[in-house]
Amino acid sequence: MHQDTFITYLEKERRASQHTITAYQTDLQQFSQFLKEAYEIEDLTQVEGRQIRAWVVALLSDGKTPRTIQRKLATLKSCYKYFLEKGWTEKNPMQKVIAPKSGKRLPNFVQENQMLDLFDPSKVQFKNTYPDQRNRLILELFYMTGIRRSELIQLKEKDIDFANDVLRIMGKGGKQRIVPLVLGLPDLIKQFLELKKEKFPTTEHSEVFLTDKGKPLYPKLVYNIVRRNLSKITTIEQRGPHVIRHSFATHLSDHGAELNDIKELLGHSNLSATQIYTHNSIEKLKRAYQQAHPKASNKE
Repeated sequence: MHQDTFITYLEKERRASQHTITAYQTDLQQFSQFLKEAYEIEDLTQVEGRQIRAWVVALLSDGKTPRTIQRKLATLKSCYKYFLEKGWTEKNPMQKVIAPKSGKRLPNFVQENQMLDLFDPSKVQFKNTYPDQRNRLILELFYMTGIRRSELIQLKEKDIDFANDVLRIMGKGGKQRIVPLVLGLPDLIKQFLELKKEKFPTTEHSEVFLTDKGKPLYPKLVYNIVRRNLSKITTIEQRGPHVIRHSFATHLSDHGAELNDIKELLGHSNLSATQIYTHNSIEKLKRAYQQAHPKASNKE
């Protein structure tokens, strides 16, 4: 099937992350199922714009948010662009499809004092066992480096440069970036690697983090580790790894870090993706102004 070739292209040539590939596969499977049930169409190259628009209506009726639908349409846009390049279709059915608009939403983040509580032994305790020390270091790396979940999972021991105290991260699209290790992180990593060596002396896996049984981590496990521990210090609804990444960037911005520096640390390809964090800082400044400025509190 054409969509299977497209997925292979993403995996082999574009070197997309497994998370991205899974999302694209899910979107295409859902769209294919809709086409089959509503129009008895099984070949994506035979699709017209009206059928995609009908899918958008169906998604909205099912309660899907504009943001979710925008992402699904982005999948179709990439897919049909590939079909055109291959000559499998002559017209792009996405040309007259308009995605539903959504309001600009600021990313959720954990308050700075709450994140510090996470690493305060008097507030949150981690036992001196392999699982607990692994979980603690996972949380430390997320907050101290801002790396993505997929980047942490695939992080290998050879990616740690102790001579220069940096991590070499393989990001989206196979782009490598350098992330500094500061504030005691190198020592924490060394201590953890010794503990891991004692736990799994003959392991063949080169990843830094392994499961309790010595296998490479998987996304759901990392999500559960983060959510369980963040639940100890915050009540915000979203408590996954990406929230710590948002917290990392927001707190850097709050303390005056340059936007370009945050962009490089996060591995963003352009500044537009990073600018959202300045909005969080601006909102914080507004709140401080409203609370502290005499005229701001003057109702007359």
